[in-house]
Amino acid sequence: MKTVTILGSTGSIGTNTLAVLALHPEQFRVFALAAHSNADKLFAQCLEFRPNYAVLGSAQAASSLQQRLRAEHCPTEVLSGPRALDDVAAAPEVDLVMAAIVGAAGLSASLAAARAGKRLLLANKESLVVAGDLLLQALAQGGGDLIPIDSEHSAIQQSLPDDRSRWQADVRNIVLTASGGPFRQRAAHTLQAVTPTEACAHPNWSMGAKISVDSATMMNKALEVIEAHYLFGMRPEQIEVLIHPQSIVHSMVNYHDGSVIAQLGQPDMRTPIAYGLSYPARMASGAPWLDLARVGRLDFEQPDPQRFPGLALAFEALRMPVGACAVLNAANEVAVDAFLHQRIRFTDIHRINADLLASAQCAGCDSLEALAELDVHTRLQAQQRVAQLSPSGRGGAAQLA
Repeated sequence: MKTVTILGSTGSIGTNTLAVLALHPEQFRVFALAAHSNADKLFAQCLEFRPNYAVLGSAQAASSLQQRLRAEHCPTEVLSGPRALDDVAAAPEVDLVMAAIVGAAGLSASLAAARAGKRLLLANKESLVVAGDLLLQALAQGGGDLIPIDSEHSAIQQSLPDDRSRWQADVRNIVLTASGGPFRQRAAHTLQAVTPTEACAHPNWSMGAKISVDSATMMNKALEVIEAHYLFGMRPEQIEVLIHPQSIVHSMVNYHDGSVIAQLGQPDMRTPIAYGLSYPARMASGAPWLDLARVGRLDFEQPDPQRFPGLALAFEALRMPVGACAVLNAANEVAVDAFLHQRIRFTDIHRINADLLASAQCAGCDSLEALAELDVHTRLQAQQRVAQLSPSGRGGAAQLA
């Protein structure tokens, strides 16, 4: 039986992971669950799965949860803070770590799991975006392995040769597919009026607010381009993005002989999660079967650079010094949060990202400490840009329209 720690258990990836684990109680046991602040949902998860440990962001919330669990005679010990995340990720009892914390906040625990030689199931793309070289070095030193959980990268891995030494020799390029989000056909000049509710209304996937906005801007695909570079050792010119509105072909690999190998399935995150948990075997995920006759057609189109200008920033960042990708990620996290709180317009997200990447001073940022300092500095700069672009900064009305 394998033991699992889930970092970000109350989010979409975390809850889907628990749904898959519940189908296979004879194969997996939950060692630890971690959430930032959703104590009520974590409480319910602890009662059902009875992990050794639970982790919350604040000590006060952890103490309250501990009391509630004791009242229910649940043996789970509740911890708090970033150090506790590292501990439950690196604990010797753990075989698999699902890294599903959104944003750069998940980096430290991902590194801890990698150094400890765990199988790291990576749904936190920011860990690779911010510190790809460092994470790969930690995996090599710890002797663990990494299985991507993003549906696109899982599809690429499933479509590549088992022998990694053949990748560059056999592969012409890889193609990441994108749904195009809710604004695939919306006129670019109308996007400044987009509301957070509209941006979060994804046509195919059920995701958290931040990831949904990233899908609407296609910054999620920009970050996935960077992630694919590190995961598969592909040069920027070997990575292509195509819009595929049905979200059935999750990604594909073009080979030098003209062959194209793709992975298809319903748009359901339980499929790549089950693949990561059971690799190299396969097991039931609970996802519905794909009926291609019912789907009827599969469409593909090039992304519109006017509608999705942020996609090009990934390729630009990959050609800049190490640290540029961390700048792009930090700026985007601040900008998306400001948009969700209606402090800036939807189109301001790209403006902030592009401005901060253009002015990035990231040469020599090749250590975790330097990257952390760069991250903090970028977030401060991004907050300043938010203030300049907010209604009060523009001298405009209090409501964004």
